[in-house]
Amino acid sequence: MATTRKTGGGRKKRGGRKATGRKKTTRRASARKSTRKAGGRKKGGRKKGGRKKSRRKYGAKSQQKVKRAMEERKAGKLRSGRSGKRVTSRKQAIAIGLSEARQSGGKVPPNPNRKKSSRKRS
Repeated sequence: MATTRKTGGGRKKRGGRKATGRKKTTRRASARKSTRKAGGRKKGGRKKGGRKKSRRKYGAKSQQKVKRAMEERKAGKLRSGRSGKRVTSRKQAIAIGLSEARQSGGKVPPNPNRKKSSRKRS
């Protein structure tokens, strides 16, 4: 039984660096001393692996609302607010759930697509 190999199709892998004919130069000890502080640390760098801690963007109430909207969509009972049409899109169901969570005061980031209304001051 002969085995066949697939060829082509994917991206080609590049191996290593190109040969340029130059030698790799190393830094001299005197040059290294100038960039270090007395304690042997480099000047002005941040700590390695210093990450910004993130908080939860969505609260428990928003989770419940989205879950309910998704279940209604699967059952075929979720309806759009304005036109009353049946919602079949997953994204639309999530948007409806988040919208309801915003209205009920849940922890949800503001809608990025919503335009701010301009109020007239008198």
